[in-house]
Amino acid sequence: MPLEATPEKNTVMFVWFNHYAGVLIKTPTKTLVVDPVDVKARNLRNVDAILITHEHYDHLDQRLIAEIQKTTNCSVIADPASTKSLHHSIPPEKLQEIRPTAETKIGEVSIRAEKCNHPAAAPVTFIITSEDGVKIFHTADSLPFPELAAIGEREKFDVVFCTVGIAPNATPETGFEIARLTKPQVAVPYHTSTPAQQRQFAELLKKQLPKTACLIPELNNIYQVSKRK
Repeated sequence: MPLEATPEKNTVMFVWFNHYAGVLIKTPTKTLVVDPVDVKARNLRNVDAILITHEHYDHLDQRLIAEIQKTTNCSVIADPASTKSLHHSIPPEKLQEIRPTAETKIGEVSIRAEKCNHPAAAPVTFIITSEDGVKIFHTADSLPFPELAAIGEREKFDVVFCTVGIAPNATPETGFEIARLTKPQVAVPYHTSTPAQQRQFAELLKKQLPKTACLIPELNNIYQVSKRK
């Protein structure tokens, strides 16, 4: 799974590496990892930042995060509950708590937290804007919520990751609703171990939101997405 290639200007690369929300994102200058679980630390080299959405077992692996951080000296940006759990294993200067509407930067890459509709202590979603302005919305395992329409209108997303299974009450229909509200250039159905759920999402998208492309990811494959024109 190591992503050795470097994206060209106005593009990002990503790898979905587990059946949950684990995504490796690479911009022209930075490498970010979101919710790393069920992955070997040796496959996550040259990481600039780890982003954690919430404290559930399929999103937060404290030992793995500590190992990656120690090896790469990366920053860790996490929701409040996960920050508390990581307090004793991550150097304080490398650990940053983030809440909805807060924004931080890794070099020229912007990371903004937003609301997450999921039964956890204080979960967040992440808007990642590359140095070239490519916008990615990592929705963790959120269900849709009304504010997504305004967020989508404001951000003009290039890529939105949409939960279609596993999480409580998540279905292809709720994943599609996230895409319908945010209207990205590309919608990615994830957080599932069932390809049938991804295909069902794709069918809904094709029928009801034909201007949004569907990218059905396979585990550990590398994908590239360009900035919308």
